[in-house]
Parts: sequence; structure tokens; C-alpha cells
Amino acid sequence: MMPSKRFEEEKMRTRLVVVCFGLFAMLTVFTITAMAADMLAGTWKLNVAKSKYSPGPAPQSNTVKFEAVDGGIKLTANGVDSQGRKTHNEYTAKYDGKESPTKPMLDGKPNPNGADAVSYKKIDDYTYEVTTKLKGKPLTVARHVISKDGKTRTVTTTGTNAQGQKVNDVTVFEKQ
Repeated sequence: MMPSKRFEEEKMRTRLVVVCFGLFAMLTVFTITAMAADMLAGTWKLNVAKSKYSPGPAPQSNTVKFEAVDGGIKLTANGVDSQGRKTHNEYTAKYDGKESPTKPMLDGKPNPNGADAVSYKKIDDYTYEVTTKLKGKPLTVARHVISKDGKTRTVTTTGTNAQGQKVNDVTVFEKQ
């Protein structure tokens, strides 16, 4: 009877090891998939020295937090513009290319020169395209490209600002 009990215990240990290994493998795959799908997620700080603004001037600072939501992203941005005024923006947008409302603030008041709608398209895990509009009129298209190591986000923005000036910005953000 003793060998039979030992055999059963060994079988149980083997099953436990197989189940644990399977769970670990599933968790690893899930984690890697989630990380790859959300490369934009995180807190990004503007590197003003590496960025170019046309027309200028550049803002003094900007920190953007992206949070992954079902099929899209939630943005919270805070900064200081070139004149020392506080800037703030928040919105949630899906990666479906459809417009979502946005209400940029300047010193705690609505910014009349800011976009009132934004749309996102996810090109791949490292590339996103963001279009802004004001009163239904397209303003800018920003192409966000995240480095393969996930530490740098370069945004190339073209179009026209609310004052009718051509925009050609290249901004560099570093993940915090």
C-alpha cells in the first residue's frame, strides 16, 4: 500500500507543477500583450530643448498622462505656456477615428484658441495619429511615434492653428 500512496503523491505534485507553470505562462503572455497594446500609456514630460515649434514660442513645460481605457486612451495634460499661464486639458478618446470632445483650459478658463474635438487612430503599437478640430474645422494632425524601448515619444504636428497660422512642430516627450 505504501508504494501506491507515494505514486499518488508524485502524480499530485506533477499536476500541481503543470497547473502552476500553465498559469504562469498565461499571465506572462497576458502581461506582454497588455504592455504592447498600451505603449502610449504612462506619464510623459516634454523635453523643450529637443523640441521645435513653428510658429513659436515653445511652452515652458508640459506633462501628459495617458491611461489605457477600453479601446482607447484617457489624456490629462498640465503645463505652462510661453507666457507663464497654466494649461490643462482632459479627454477620453477611442482609437476608432471618431471625434471626442475636449475642453482645453488656460489659467482655469476655457481656452478659445484650443481644439474642441479630437480623434485618435492607432496605426500600430508604436504609432498613433491624432486629429484636432475647432467648430468642425480640421486644425492639426499629430503623428505620435514611440521609440522601440518605450522611453521617448516624438510628435510631429502639421496643419493650421486657430489663428490661421501654419503649424509644423516636432515635440519630444520622455517617459517618466
